[in-house]
Amino acid sequence: MLKKIAIGLSALTLTLIGAACANSAVTAPATNTPAAVYSPSSTPQIQTTTQKPAGLIKAAIIQAQVDGDSVSIPVSDVENDWNTQFVVNSPQGKMNFMAYLLNNKVYVRADVCPPCRSIGYSLDGNTLVCDRCATTFKADTGDAIAGACVDYPKALVPYQISNGNIIMNQSDLAVAYQSTLNPGWP
Repeated sequence: MLKKIAIGLSALTLTLIGAACANSAVTAPATNTPAAVYSPSSTPQIQTTTQKPAGLIKAAIIQAQVDGDSVSIPVSDVENDWNTQFVVNSPQGKMNFMAYLLNNKVYVRADVCPPCRSIGYSLDGNTLVCDRCATTFKADTGDAIAGACVDYPKALVPYQISNGNIIMNQSDLAVAYQSTLNPGWP
């Protein structure tokens, strides 16, 4: 009998803890609390006040801030320019990345096209276009569509949004960059 009471109390305690955790997650303020690391399916909606330009959108060069293993760029830069490019220095050399707004979501990807040695992509609707060889990629997945460099899909960088900044880890940036330097998906 005591065993059944103990099991019942344990189950009740776990239920109450689960409910408390669920309630605190719902009521936590979203603006000042770092969110979970985003993947393509969980990327948050961004409400921009600028109208998306028509046609090909060249990347605007922005500066990333580095603090230890943390790299950040302002969400407002991506919102205002729609397509941005930034550089991160690493022990292996410079790594180039793009951050762009697509269907009210921010995507951060490695910005390199190894076969044609290009750095820089323009955003054309739902497509990324290499500025040198014109190879095209799906902007939402990074998958190749057509062109000479189709074997080099563009790897996604996970990030968090906190206090108006897109925050990435240098290790995640390095993994995405290295993945893009090699043919196919890892």
